[in-house]
Amino acid sequence: MSGEVEQRLRTEEESRRPDRYKWVALSNTTLGMLIGTINLSIMLIALPDVFRGIGLNPLVPANSGYLLWLIMSFMVMTAVFVVSLGKLGDMVGRVRIYNLGFAVFTAFSVLLSVTWMHGAAGALWLIGMRLGQGVGGAMLFANSSAILTDAFPENQRGMALGINQIAGIAGSFIGLVLGGLLGPIDWRLVFLVSVPIGVFGAVWSYMKLQERGARAPARIDWYGNVAFAVGLVVLLTGITYGIMPYGSHLMGWTDPWVIAALAAGISVLGVFAAIETKVPEPMFHLNLFRIRAFSAGNVANLLAALGRGGLMFMLIIWLQGIWLPLHGYSFANTPLWAGIYMLPLTVGFLVAGPISGYLSDRFGARPFSTAGMAIATLSFVGLALLPIEFPYAWFAVVLFANGIGMGLFASPNRAAIMNSLPPSQRGSGAGMAATFQNSAMVLSIGVFFSLMIVGISGGLQTSLYHGLVAQRIPAGVANKVSHLPPTATLFASLLGYNPMLKLLGPALATVPHANAAYVTGRSFFPHAIEGPFSSGLRDALGFAVLATAVAGVASALRGGKFHYTEPVPSEGPLGRPAADGERFPVGSVPAGSADRSA
Repeated sequence: MSGEVEQRLRTEEESRRPDRYKWVALSNTTLGMLIGTINLSIMLIALPDVFRGIGLNPLVPANSGYLLWLIMSFMVMTAVFVVSLGKLGDMVGRVRIYNLGFAVFTAFSVLLSVTWMHGAAGALWLIGMRLGQGVGGAMLFANSSAILTDAFPENQRGMALGINQIAGIAGSFIGLVLGGLLGPIDWRLVFLVSVPIGVFGAVWSYMKLQERGARAPARIDWYGNVAFAVGLVVLLTGITYGIMPYGSHLMGWTDPWVIAALAAGISVLGVFAAIETKVPEPMFHLNLFRIRAFSAGNVANLLAALGRGGLMFMLIIWLQGIWLPLHGYSFANTPLWAGIYMLPLTVGFLVAGPISGYLSDRFGARPFSTAGMAIATLSFVGLALLPIEFPYAWFAVVLFANGIGMGLFASPNRAAIMNSLPPSQRGSGAGMAATFQNSAMVLSIGVFFSLMIVGISGGLQTSLYHGLVAQRIPAGVANKVSHLPPTATLFASLLGYNPMLKLLGPALATVPHANAAYVTGRSFFPHAIEGPFSSGLRDALGFAVLATAVAGVASALRGGKFHYTEPVPSEGPLGRPAADGERFPVGSVPAGSADRSA
């Protein structure tokens, strides 16, 4: 008996010692999240410099696919592979896959910068390397949350995951500024900037990170992995091409190929779900969705990403195409300044994320994540009420409020999802949460662009035609330019090009110099587009209001504070609200328990 008491006292003494490793895990995984999400957005601002570097005009209709895939390729690959790579981490070690992620990400960052090709060949090379870089990013994203959950005790995970998640979200806005600073110097720096960080992170993680998670050795579910990857790739590709013009149509949603891709992608994902219920060692345990904290958290996560995913594009177009030129900035300088003027959004994330994560450790996720979605919803209403030529102080306040709302939501929601998972399933569970978020971001971009295009299409044609004719542009040229797909106009604004200079080209030489100077100046295009843009923007923001409001409802319905504990006897069916201390099985996964204190 004395031996047992001595062992228990030794264990209690060890538990009271400061665990420095958890801070190593937090700092390293936060670096991984930061470098990954910076590369999600750094291309947005640097695209004009990249296209100039490879000698390709992205506004030529035949080249629009290259433009779209350079933006979307990284995002699509991270969405597709995070679940598979999270499950692989559960099987062979999360730190091992995470370390490999740094190496793969860094290698493809180098390859992105060394292309010697130009034109279409150069664009294809960059897209291919971005796809590979996305695989490395998926390795980092899939395992960082699981490594943190293994390293931190349950009462500190919200704080840790909060810092990690907010760094990830903030990285997407930091990337905008970095792209604007580095692109004009040398477009290759946009990719090379990640290399020293990646090398440092890889060496650091290899030397310091420890495998503290529960491994679940299993055979690879090849059928499930292939079905999931194929289904999601086809679905997201269909969404990507849906926002491109098709024939005489403004968008591609009526394109038979797009319709077939959407239908096929959904069907193959249905096959994936069927496979996962049949194989003895599935890639992902679908029974995890019977845990209310996990399923409600993922629904809220998906809807929040739908609401904010396309926001960045809308704000960039708003600033670069209208507001900044009207306030004296040249079109060439608008990409950098758009990133700077959006910084209040990042500041809001950074303020709210760690605080809400820390408080959710004590009081549960529900009050903070629900309040965060309510604030985000109100901030979208605030953006919709702003005039197109807004006073910047009000714009900054609304952006800051949106950042606060999203920060309040993100940290507690991710912590609640991770706390609900059995230790042996944390990698695949975190991967599924990341898949919901990243897939929703792609879908959100498609929805926002579609609503914008529908909203501006009619008014933009009339406004541009009459404005151009009034400036003595030949009627035939004015008619042709005004009937170009709105996508070209939106992409021109997104890229920081002078839209009229790009769209009119040689026709400008046929009109008086004063008229040509006015048409290509800083006021003609913003005034021509602001009315139609206002209509499209209201529609897009209305969608964001709806998505975040429903996300708030889903968050409120998640139940009280929930965390997995062991050992676990089986005492009740999963899927109904759990009573205090109730324990129940999760299909073939070891069971968890619920602690309802919020």
